[in-house]
Amino acid sequence: MTMIFGKRGRNAGDGDEAVVDADRPAEQPAESKPLWRRVGAALADPARENGKRLAGAPALPRFSITATDDPGEAARSMLGGSSARARLALADVLGASQPIISREQFSGRRDTLSALIGAIEQQRSHVVLYGERGIGKTSLVHVFAETAREAGYLVLYGSCGVEADFDEMFRAFAAEIPLLYHSGISPTAHEAGHDRGFASLLGTDPIDPRELASLLQKIVGTRVIVILDEYDRAASPAFRRDIAELIKNLSDRAARVQLILTGVGSNLDELIGFTPSIRRNIVGLPVGPMRASELEEILARAEEAADLQFAPTAREFIVRMSGGSPYLARLLGNRAAGRALDDRRRSVSEADVIAGTEAVLAEWNAGLPRRVQALLQRSDVQAEWSALIAAARASGTPDGWFSPHDLSMEAMAVDPASARAILDRFTGEIDLFDREDDGQGREPRYRFRTQGVAQLLGLSAALARAER
Repeated sequence: MTMIFGKRGRNAGDGDEAVVDADRPAEQPAESKPLWRRVGAALADPARENGKRLAGAPALPRFSITATDDPGEAARSMLGGSSARARLALADVLGASQPIISREQFSGRRDTLSALIGAIEQQRSHVVLYGERGIGKTSLVHVFAETAREAGYLVLYGSCGVEADFDEMFRAFAAEIPLLYHSGISPTAHEAGHDRGFASLLGTDPIDPRELASLLQKIVGTRVIVILDEYDRAASPAFRRDIAELIKNLSDRAARVQLILTGVGSNLDELIGFTPSIRRNIVGLPVGPMRASELEEILARAEEAADLQFAPTAREFIVRMSGGSPYLARLLGNRAAGRALDDRRRSVSEADVIAGTEAVLAEWNAGLPRRVQALLQRSDVQAEWSALIAAARASGTPDGWFSPHDLSMEAMAVDPASARAILDRFTGEIDLFDREDDGQGREPRYRFRTQGVAQLLGLSAALARAER
């Protein structure tokens, strides 16, 4: 069993004894130096003497790429032009912190993209994309948006927040729809030549879904797609109610506007609830884990773009640890390839992948509160490591809550009663979980108290499996 945690470094002044170099000339006692000189000495570059850099002292790190995405002169001299370009290519193809927005950099998901296009183009339906976190839903809708714009669709994108407001969001969307597409306005009319949108036809009162649908029914000459990304984050019941009402009214009026909602969920009910009146107007498309061949395609694109090669064992390691997640495949591939480029190599080894993964785990662990770091290293916690990893998998719901039954389904050797006992033990002194009771006798729900623990446990377990 492999568990990777970061190590705490000791800071100067924590009780360490001073190390004296016998070959170094004795310095003037600090008390006899002026205050500015003592402060300056603490901040000075140790590789400088009398304002000149000592020969052989390592240079400070520099950026490899300029802000214009061009390898700068310093990068060309330090890394070589090809290495700098490789790093730029890696950032584009294997960048894990941002979604893929270009068809040229997108890999896999052909079946899901085809189904999404079919639902919009042939069925004229609204669509809900649902799946786990980090599974690539945002990248998918960005690439779909590019594809739809090529076909003449007007695509409007918005990301939902916890306090998403229907009036504010759809006024902004309406402002982006030119009056040119209003059926009541001639293309040659004076107002069509002005930079005005549908929002100019809305009153000052909060928008009603029926009023908005009536206005959007007047769209001609194009079709409009509204993407509401991360819909699961919207906490307001009123916002969700208005979205459901808008979907129904747009469908009843056969308006040339379709909504695409994306969010975390294992099924359609988790994301939009059971609303029979709108179910017939919605196509639900699950976005599941990527196949191994699709993850390998991601790495193959990186090889071609950056002119490097993943060794077969390195590629297999990344695919196995990713568990179908394109986010993890890009993150681990990027770290491993970066280590190879640091060593001026164009071949990425299995050792690069392991070292890169350990570095990611150390960073994630360091980002946790000290209290949680200490808890995860307790022997009684590590004794239940398998159950905790199963809990991490069970917590992949929109709100992170799961039941003892959910945990037992992930850990087949643990029955619901034992799962509840383990979770209860970790909600007392070892407070890794929050517990919520409904007061009606049903089994309680649990959730990791600190975000990031489930992700850390999942990748740690993946590394252990891959090493075995």
